[in-house]
Amino acid sequence: MDLGSLFEFAVSRFPEATVIVEEDKRYTYQQFNKQINRIAYGLQSLGIKQGDRVVLVTKNRTEMVALYWAIQKIGAVFTPINFRLSADEVKYCVNNAEAKAVVYEPVSEETVYEATKEDSPILISLHRGEKAHKTYEDLVNHDREDYSRPQIADEDYCLMLYTSGTTGRPKGVPRSHKNEYGAAVAHIIQNHYEPKESTIGIMPLYHTMGMRSLLSITYLNGKLVMIPDYEPEKTLKALDQEKISCVYLVPTIIHDLLHHPRFEEYDLSHLRKLGYAGAAMTSALTNECFEKLKPEVFVNHYGSTEVYTFSICNYLHKKPGCAGKAGFHQHLRLVIPDPGGNSTPNDLVRSEEPGEVIVDLKSIEAFNGYWKRPDATKKAIRDGWYFTGDMGFIDEEGDLYIIGRVDDMVISGGENIHPLEVEDVISLHPKVSEVAVVGLPDERWGEKVVAFVVSKDSSLTSEELENYCRENKSLANFKRPKEYVFVEAIPKSPVGKILRRKLKTGEYKEINNDTEESVS
Repeated sequence: MDLGSLFEFAVSRFPEATVIVEEDKRYTYQQFNKQINRIAYGLQSLGIKQGDRVVLVTKNRTEMVALYWAIQKIGAVFTPINFRLSADEVKYCVNNAEAKAVVYEPVSEETVYEATKEDSPILISLHRGEKAHKTYEDLVNHDREDYSRPQIADEDYCLMLYTSGTTGRPKGVPRSHKNEYGAAVAHIIQNHYEPKESTIGIMPLYHTMGMRSLLSITYLNGKLVMIPDYEPEKTLKALDQEKISCVYLVPTIIHDLLHHPRFEEYDLSHLRKLGYAGAAMTSALTNECFEKLKPEVFVNHYGSTEVYTFSICNYLHKKPGCAGKAGFHQHLRLVIPDPGGNSTPNDLVRSEEPGEVIVDLKSIEAFNGYWKRPDATKKAIRDGWYFTGDMGFIDEEGDLYIIGRVDDMVISGGENIHPLEVEDVISLHPKVSEVAVVGLPDERWGEKVVAFVVSKDSSLTSEELENYCRENKSLANFKRPKEYVFVEAIPKSPVGKILRRKLKTGEYKEINNDTEESVS
């Protein structure tokens, strides 16, 4: 069952339903399908064939979604990358993917020109780029919809996402039609989605979360509202005006929306289903979600680009921050952590003891290895299991909790301390907006626990936080921070993951009383 056929099934069910909205652009399934078919013809006219990788360096636009479906119909491989990447990073991805074509827009134009000047991929511009071989208008402004439909197998690749590459070069994750179909089905089931739901297209389509929203909503004949330039108030306005019923976001965006000064002015009563992934959510933010949004369904989804679902938790009112139990297609274990990559699937930890999370690759959602990176594949895949690099523990009720990355573990005075358990306590302080914990070198302790704090109130002091942590019975004394640093913002990736390495290397702006100074 290929993805393009599934899209056409949705078109045949409700051709007049609205499929996509972006500002003043609004298309029905039937209208959008005609445009997609013309694009498919145009791509084939450029020589793009089944199996070819098409790299896209664009924002979340209607044009990007139309290109996605056209690429699926001709059996090519949709390969989106972050439009904020440097020319060197774009060049690496284009060359690694062996891209047949590169699609760009004004924000990425110069970067793409610089990245491709020594090579010769087909350049497709979403506007009138001087060096483009074709523009988006060229692909759609004709009447030909008779593209050649190839035979597409379940195992054929349809998508390649590049991991964020927090260390070293990003890794290409090729995913098949079978993988993506399985992930869409799991997303629908695990988030309790129903026909004709509506959602917002904020999560980047170069990220697995963006892909889940696109496929699941479309296959249910729902409506996707694109927001190319994310701003909290613009998003609140879309949630209100378009009567959005469900969202799937990173905690950072949810935090931005709930804390926007005009939040109360918007009607979000249609928003019944809330899901998050990509990073941990503190207990404080979880409680705020229940209080301000009152969702009927609230799901923490724990997964990755490589596999999609590891586990889900839909009882966060009982267990804030819990990752729950293995997903619809999944089975997981905890093994003795080894940053060197020598653990095996049989090196199980004892009951309720922390360990590295590993997941079964028999899942329909699971990839089968990185693109042209046998070294990375060998480290991540062992004996049919994917080693996530995440640390967690399973409680007495069989529920999983994630406590950090294997590499993020702080070893202070010989004790293992996981940042998330410290962050969860500090985040509950009423004057704390955000917090991130890392281990910094210390002559006495080896590493000391340091908390970087964004405060809601300038009166907040280190002494106040120290007393708060000391009084909190859930945090052992040896886990309390040895130092508190007040900062303007916590450094994060484009999809909201805390970049702890930047805190370790001093890439932040420290706030000291009434003065600000850059630290580098």
